[in-house]
Amino acid sequence: MTETLAPLTGLRFSKGHGTGNDFVLLADPDGDRTLSPEQIAALCDRRRGLGGDGLIRAVRSRHVPEGVELLVANPTAEWFMDYNNGDGTRSEMCGNGVRVFVHFLINEGLVTLAPGEELTIGTRAGVKIVSRTDDGYRVDMGPWDFIYPEARGKGMDSLVETQGLPDERPAVSITMGNPHTVVALSDLDELAAANLHEAPSVTPVPPHGTNVEFAVPAQPLVTDDVGHISMRVHERGVGETLSCGTGACAAAAATRFWAGSDAPDVWSVTIPGGVVGVRFFPGPDGREHVELSGPAVIVADGVLA
Repeated sequence: MTETLAPLTGLRFSKGHGTGNDFVLLADPDGDRTLSPEQIAALCDRRRGLGGDGLIRAVRSRHVPEGVELLVANPTAEWFMDYNNGDGTRSEMCGNGVRVFVHFLINEGLVTLAPGEELTIGTRAGVKIVSRTDDGYRVDMGPWDFIYPEARGKGMDSLVETQGLPDERPAVSITMGNPHTVVALSDLDELAAANLHEAPSVTPVPPHGTNVEFAVPAQPLVTDDVGHISMRVHERGVGETLSCGTGACAAAAATRFWAGSDAPDVWSVTIPGGVVGVRFFPGPDGREHVELSGPAVIVADGVLA
């Protein structure tokens, strides 16, 4: 065991994923466990640790400053999803991680949730409403918006340079509570050619960095009132991942915006790790919300030796 992980001997953990976006999960109901960024990065290391795109700590909201603030307006948000990227940096939230987080709470016996029932959870991007379905979970991800409002009139707000692709590509930056920059590519060959081992260069880059999605519209784009795109993503603090839930929402939002007023509200997004569903609908706050749906799996439970 590395010196960084040695103090964590005996730590109980689970490993889970949502369409291949994988996480180390820890139950810490009373907020007794504090992990340093170095320990989180060591746990998520794929060669010397447990391996994961990020680490999720399940803690009651009253034990987290951000959770305490959320409870004022959302007293039912008992549980808080404390999420860090695989390099140890803190992140606002993760769309696939939200589903896996709720599945973990159920698996640990911390909550009960039957198909059709809802659970309110806290994140650093606000509260999220999660519904259990027969084959996974649906999450109201909240409203989406442009990071740079001028994109509404121009159709783009930035340029992205990526290894493996010639020339800079126009892109649009979208917030899903965390930042995304979406590039449209012409075909699947271009999508495969993009080298996402290195972070793409984004100009201008949003203030807190950005995740970068590359989306290819299907031909035809819409079938039976459902839009279809394929996507790859480079996540800040992680690298390329098999899936990104908020990224799928952002890519669908950008493609729908580019497609115009006749574009559908329901989308199917194919990522290397599988397929997720995205739906746009009027939210209770008067803004357009995004719903993400997909599976969640716990693959292992263990104790750190």
